Amino acid sequence: MITVVIAEDHHLVRQGVRALLEKDTGIQVVGEAADGHDALDLVQKLLPDILLMDIAMPQLNGAEAVRRLTSMKLRTRVVILSMYSDETMVRQAIQSGARGYLLKQSVAGELLQAVRAVHQGGLFLSSTLPAPLRASLCSGSSNQPASGLDQLTSREREVLQLVAEGHTSKAIGFKLGLSEKTIEKHRAQLMKKLSIHDTAGLVRAAIKHRVTFIDP
Repeated sequence: MITVVIAEDHHLVRQGVRALLEKDTGIQVVGEAADGHDALDLVQKLLPDILLMDIAMPQLNGAEAVRRLTSMKLRTRVVILSMYSDETMVRQAIQSGARGYLLKQSVAGELLQAVRAVHQGGLFLSSTLPAPLRASLCSGSSNQPASGLDQLTSREREVLQLVAEGHTSKAIGFKLGLSEKTIEKHRAQLMKKLSIHDTAGLVRAAIKHRVTFIDP
């Protein structure tokens, strides 16, 4: 039996994916999460074989959640579920540690195939992704240029996402269990490292680098 946790912030999408998975008697959905933090908590508690995760998650995006899971060295393998097919997004997900990248528009036809392939230790890339990109990732090559975000810590990337989503320093501190003063220090470090001088600039940087997926 392959156990799966689904992390997707839209309830109807989550239920649709669950219904597709449960058509296969060899797959059991053991949990659902609506944001990145809940997904991490569930995976640590349930240790599923597969985490099927939307990359555009609130509070903690899919790529950052994958980085954290990878550092924990758990047995769970991650399949990213996304509506974004651009090369930057796909490379970011795979280089963060995901073992599959599935486009939402092709989910009905490839979902079970992706789950089984990744569970068996393979790498699954949606067939609708560009062939050169799939070949490059399957060969293990990396052409992803360095971005300004590479110098940020995991906590700084998380704060950047929350700032871009419109949360105040006080609210961010409450969510993360940190003081408002500590969050202000993180803001200052973000501005220094990214050569940005105001909150609007941080929001633009978060959108540009796909830390958050809000409309500009």
